[in-house]
Amino acid sequence: MARRSPRRLSDEERALWEKVVDKATPMHPDRHRTESAEGALLQPETSAPTNTATPPRFRVGQTSQATPPAHDIAQPIENHVASQPMSMDRRRFTQMKRGRLKPDARLDLHGLTLAQAHPALTRFILDAVAGGQRLVLIITGKGKSRPDSGPIPERHGVLRHQVPHWLNSAPLKAHVLQITEAHVKHGGMGAYYVYLRRMR
Repeated sequence: MARRSPRRLSDEERALWEKVVDKATPMHPDRHRTESAEGALLQPETSAPTNTATPPRFRVGQTSQATPPAHDIAQPIENHVASQPMSMDRRRFTQMKRGRLKPDARLDLHGLTLAQAHPALTRFILDAVAGGQRLVLIITGKGKSRPDSGPIPERHGVLRHQVPHWLNSAPLKAHVLQITEAHVKHGGMGAYYVYLRRMR
């Protein structure tokens, strides 16, 4: 099917258009008005782009000097644990944070895989609750620090990040009153104090 060419304005229509243009108040006075009636009706003029900044020059074989920004958007686990509300007695909490309370039991998960550590932690906490113990120490290790140059952030110290999540999930959540980072003499960033609820 042949494409129809646009209809041209008649002399009468052109004269009418010119009268309208002369009496009209422009909405955008800073824009250049199209003189042709056909151009105004069929092809309205668009404003030229204002951004004329040129990108920096780059030669083939040149290496980029910019250091990519860190892409770990999750807050550090120590900040997340520290931001939890205090649920226990303030005096006991202060003593625990300063390492003045001796843990009733300890579990060393350092070197275990996630599949090994999760059931071991669950069994340990449930046994501690059954034995009437209140303060236990969970050792996770700090995790090895390695350079992270990939596009997807890699979490180091997997157990250190996973243990608080397990403690705040069923079936352990019902027995845990407080979690906090251990004092340096009990492992510091590589361990957690877990204060358990009293059995009723």
